[in-house]
Amino acid sequence: MQNKILISGFDPFGGEPINPACELLRLMSGKHLEGYRIVTQEIPTARFRAIEILCSAITREDPAMIIALGQSGGCHEIAVERVAINVDDYRIPDNDGNQPVDEPVVEGGPAAYWSTLPIRSMVRAMREVEVPAYVSNSAGTFVCNHLFYRLMRFLEEEGNVRRGGFIHVPYMMEQAVRLRQPGLPLETMARGLEAAIRAAAAVWGGH
Repeated sequence: MQNKILISGFDPFGGEPINPACELLRLMSGKHLEGYRIVTQEIPTARFRAIEILCSAITREDPAMIIALGQSGGCHEIAVERVAINVDDYRIPDNDGNQPVDEPVVEGGPAAYWSTLPIRSMVRAMREVEVPAYVSNSAGTFVCNHLFYRLMRFLEEEGNVRRGGFIHVPYMMEQAVRLRQPGLPLETMARGLEAAIRAAAAVWGGH
């Protein structure tokens, strides 16, 4: 296993020209934090292709930790997700036109998977650098939750030798102003994400 942390971010969806999750990859790629190098992977907002791309990146990079990022429009704070549930129920179609209603993410799979990240420590670290953050108990039922569930299932099948989880970020300010919704500057989100990663690495005692 490499001293790497893999961060994934979804591409734009729902008619938006940008996605802060994807934009954050450009700011984080190549950083060195607590002895780990950050590597990144853009992910399609597509029910079936998302996990294929992420698993390929995990196989290629062999990271110690995976943090998947997604956009949660309308939120004021960064949300560190606690749990992924086994339900696909899409309010809008994904980028491939999929719009399942009340379908399982994995037929016969468990009702939920927990994040294996130290979510409380990560939230506390973000707040300490004055970035608003909280522990969220619902990752929704769209592609974000689907990817989160499939990621944690993949990691379990590997024997949980890596840690993983999901973080939702608000709109960027240019989106927030245009849509008249809450948002955060991209640089603020990057500062929070960096603090969260440092906290996660410290909790495990490094490598």
